[in-house]
Amino acid sequence: MDRADFVQRFGGVFEHSPFIAERAFDAGMIEEPLTALDVHDAMAMIFRTSSAEERLGVLRAHPDLAGKLAISGELTEDSKREQAGAGLDRLTADEHARFTELNTAYVKKFGFPFIIAVKGLTKDDILAAFETRIANTRDQEFDTACQQVEKIARLRLESLLPETH
Repeated sequence: MDRADFVQRFGGVFEHSPFIAERAFDAGMIEEPLTALDVHDAMAMIFRTSSAEERLGVLRAHPDLAGKLAISGELTEDSKREQAGAGLDRLTADEHARFTELNTAYVKKFGFPFIIAVKGLTKDDILAAFETRIANTRDQEFDTACQQVEKIARLRLESLLPETH
């Protein structure tokens, strides 16, 4: 697989951040046969060694959960599928109001949206995590959000690639 094909296929694994796939490929970290684990390890290493400003950019590329992009239908296909799987596309008016309130407070406090790998979680699980994590310090939450971004990327890669050679 050449660079252009790799970036086309995997450039969106880290939300709207193709530079991660580009750098992993350019660093010679991508070898065939491609597996979810190997590609994730390479791309996670690039993400972790990116500058704090670049990682913040990746965090900020993520949509609010059950936010304006979801309502207007402008989520990426991955985000749309992930949020729908957790029931975030079927919130009551009160639940939506609570998510909106928490999203606003969270972004005001931390400067990036609340990020959680929603696969396997319910809207109640997500809301509970939201309520807990909003009390974190910015450093704690930056680290937690980065870990969640890597988990989301792993889950996306697992849906695209086999696990073993």
